[in-house]
Amino acid sequence: MNASPVIVWLRQDLRLHDNPALHAAHQSGAPILPVYILDDINAGPWKMGGASRVWLHHSLNALNQSLGGHLYLARGDAAALLPALVQKTGARGVYWNRCYEPWRIARDKNIKAALEQDGIETHSFNGALLWEPWDVKKADGSPYKVFTPYFRKGCMNARPPRQPLPAPKKITFAALTGASLDDLALLPTTPRWDTGMVKHWAIGEKGAQQRLKDFLEDGLQGYKEGRNVPDQTNVSRLSPHLHFGEISPNTAWYAANAYGVAHHLERDMDCFLSELGWREFSYSLLYHTPTIVWDNLNTRFNDFPWTDRETKDVNAWQRGLTGYPIVDAGMRELWQTGYMHNRVRMVVGSFLVKHMLTHWRQGEMWFWDTLFDADLANNAASWQWIAGCGADAAPYFRIFNPIVQGEKFDPAGAYVRRYIPEIAALPDKYIHKPWEAPPLMLEEAGIRLGKTYPEPLIDHAKARARALEAFQNTK
Repeated sequence: MNASPVIVWLRQDLRLHDNPALHAAHQSGAPILPVYILDDINAGPWKMGGASRVWLHHSLNALNQSLGGHLYLARGDAAALLPALVQKTGARGVYWNRCYEPWRIARDKNIKAALEQDGIETHSFNGALLWEPWDVKKADGSPYKVFTPYFRKGCMNARPPRQPLPAPKKITFAALTGASLDDLALLPTTPRWDTGMVKHWAIGEKGAQQRLKDFLEDGLQGYKEGRNVPDQTNVSRLSPHLHFGEISPNTAWYAANAYGVAHHLERDMDCFLSELGWREFSYSLLYHTPTIVWDNLNTRFNDFPWTDRETKDVNAWQRGLTGYPIVDAGMRELWQTGYMHNRVRMVVGSFLVKHMLTHWRQGEMWFWDTLFDADLANNAASWQWIAGCGADAAPYFRIFNPIVQGEKFDPAGAYVRRYIPEIAALPDKYIHKPWEAPPLMLEEAGIRLGKTYPEPLIDHAKARARALEAFQNTK
């Protein structure tokens, strides 16, 4: 190589547009070696789950195409591989966008120290969040633990998010051949359970940009109420694109602002921006309290009589066979698409921890393995919120009635019928409680409870009483 290159170490920023590290490396004028390292070693128990690995495979493929085939791939310990790559290429600097998971922070600090000790420049940037976790604090310097003041007082009174950066117009690449995408072994072998899932998505930066455009045009109007209805198009479905950095939150923030103001949708726009704010809040919680991924934030729940074991009932929940249609539809949507509607996530989560008294960690780990948008900060914060033991959590005694939730947010049963075809012939009146349908009606609909569709796993009233009694024992 004639000129000393610089390395752009890509992680959760698999895009060209609004990529601060790539932008700065390009401005340096040096040839660029874009690098992705699959580091399962330092990740430990938080290495990506099966669904995330499938998404990553397709996202890396899309990014490599955008980079003209110049993406260098490797697999192993980044703390060893990155310095070795610097030495091999004679790179004079390494650029990256910051990550905020505890294991990544620890590893990246070690890498930075090792590189700088060898005289290698390191440059890190914020490419994943609207605000850095250490920049949004209360007046006394402590972090917020309640979302509304965090967002309304902390974020909205802070410096506005930076404007998105353009994609580099022309990149001079440093040529080096790494591993092939197949060498990363991200896809399942047999059975290939992933092929049907990916058909629901356009994975990659172009797909993310189109998804944002479609949401603004077809989903932002009516978002505030419509986002709770799982059969409507009022959810952005941007979460996996944001997690893998195929689009930045800054791009989504300013695009939503512009569209909302131009089309007089300020109320819906504000609600969507607050959802981006919840993502920021989750990262703030993770940064300031890294133990949130495993330990109850509210230690009062340490004595709660949850079970942390895999049971037959947990397996039924995972497979969408609880006998409660709205719960089962959500779990089957997850299994079939790698995604679940946000309102339904709350319902299925509440059912697991409150109806079944199963520890929220069981749900957290199942979502970690099956969600395309599995994100350590959002996953942990949301499960603790559902369980009542997290920051600004829903009160434990708020126990979702799955029948009422179904009737309220899926009144015509369209969502349930899509994912539970075996009960689709039931009229709306019974679609969320098939066990109450008259025997003749069940027979005409081709339903045999306990055979073609399960009886309820547990009676709601009894489950609620048991959960409240367990909660009283923690006081």
